[in-house]
Amino acid sequence: MKALSLPVLLFVFFVAGCAHSPDPVASLAPPVAPPQARQVMVVSDSVQIPPNPPEMPVTSETKNVDDYGDIEVLEKVSEEAKGEIADPLEPFNRAMYHFNDKLYFWVLKPVAQGYRTVVPEAARVGVSNFFANLAFPIRFVNCLLQANFEGAAAELGRFTVNTLWGIGGILDPASSKDINLSKQDGDFGQTLGAYGIGQGFYINWPIFGPSSPRDTVGLVGDAFLTPSNYLSPWYAGAGIWVYDRVNDTSLKIGDYESLKEAAIDPYVAIRDAYVQYRLKKVNRKGGETPAEDSGLPKK
Repeated sequence: MKALSLPVLLFVFFVAGCAHSPDPVASLAPPVAPPQARQVMVVSDSVQIPPNPPEMPVTSETKNVDDYGDIEVLEKVSEEAKGEIADPLEPFNRAMYHFNDKLYFWVLKPVAQGYRTVVPEAARVGVSNFFANLAFPIRFVNCLLQANFEGAAAELGRFTVNTLWGIGGILDPASSKDINLSKQDGDFGQTLGAYGIGQGFYINWPIFGPSSPRDTVGLVGDAFLTPSNYLSPWYAGAGIWVYDRVNDTSLKIGDYESLKEAAIDPYVAIRDAYVQYRLKKVNRKGGETPAEDSGLPKK
């Protein structure tokens, strides 16, 4: 009986040990990750993105600041291309516009119409040529200041020819087809603009009309180059200036009226026309002048 019990005990012990031992195949094979976990790891490795790509801004705030700065530059260029100007003195400017408007219709235009009735057109054109020839120093000096040496030479030639053969400038033989020396377009306000000085804001001066801080300084500079301003007493030069304005107006009666009638707001129309005219002159930086047909009162 004892001999039989020993084999039975060994058999029971062997069966119990096999039941609690690990699977031999599983223990020999390397551990395998679940299929889902292996797929996530592969995708993560293939689309890994650096935290700060070089082509992108570091923060959204920096990008917004940069974008805003770009917009400001584009708007500034657009305003300059359109010839826009600030008008912080609009109440004053409008009051001066109405003053100049009444001065034109009540004083200047009636006097110019009476003058035109008495003086033939040929004589009035000759007077206009004379004053244009007298303003030679303004155009000549500003051509030099703008490094427009060809224009300065043309102005010197015009002055010589018109003074000697044009009876002091009353005639304009320099503009004939044979000589072909055109009048240059130059003033000190234009010179300041050519050097990069902006117009600033809009000013409408009484009597003198539309202007800006830059062109006001230019007007003063041109006054020093006007020979009639050195006459004594002072009112002699002022009288010559007034006569020049009356003669010039007699040749352009109707231009201002047409501009005013065509505009919804004549003040805005004259302001915009003046700014565009001055912008065109600065961009031209010298060269031939198209008879100064701006539709505005002559400066």
